[in-house]
Amino acid sequence: MPLSDPAPRRLSHTRAITIHGYAREDGLYDIEAELTDRRAEGFASRDRGWIEPGGTLHGMKFRLTVDDRMLIHASEAATEFGPFNQCAGGAANFSRLAGLTIKPGFLREAAARVHGTQGCTHLRELIQQLATVAFQTLWPVRMRRERAAADAARAHGQQAAHPAASDASARLLNSCFAYASYGPVVRERWPHLYTGPAGEGAGSAAGEAAPR
Repeated sequence: MPLSDPAPRRLSHTRAITIHGYAREDGLYDIEAELTDRRAEGFASRDRGWIEPGGTLHGMKFRLTVDDRMLIHASEAATEFGPFNQCAGGAANFSRLAGLTIKPGFLREAAARVHGTQGCTHLRELIQQLATVAFQTLWPVRMRRERAAADAARAHGQQAAHPAASDASARLLNSCFAYASYGPVVRERWPHLYTGPAGEGAGSAAGEAAPR
């Protein structure tokens, strides 16, 4: 469903964030982000002088290199454009994220390493989005690993662990409207975690039943 028609207006500012996930030939994965802020009107910068309309106010790049267990092997950031010459100095400290694992508590640990004057506000804002794209990039890999583990368990006459018990999938439960424990998505994917009403057609809309 589209947004409603806007009131008459003119463009003032544009922030664009692009994030790509890459599978490297060495078996690692690069999660790479670029952030740009552009103003529709020209403005004066203390260190850069006059910036023409559409010129770049902020231009940052950020790359996390992770393995299939979400361990960060390398972290690199660069500030190509900022309102002050001093802005570029904060990017180097984001290498401190190397050694962390993207898992519950990651954002808190990452923020502690690049907090306040140790980092850059806009690069810090990218950390959560990089983590999300890392999860999306590695999702097929993690699913293949789980299926292989399940097949191996069955081959040995053992009961396969449910994906929600071993994978980050469990963290999706009740994290948003679609993943409500009483909704149709959870009923289909993780029936043992489903808390909605039983019966054919139950929970066809996530808002039909209250969570237990």
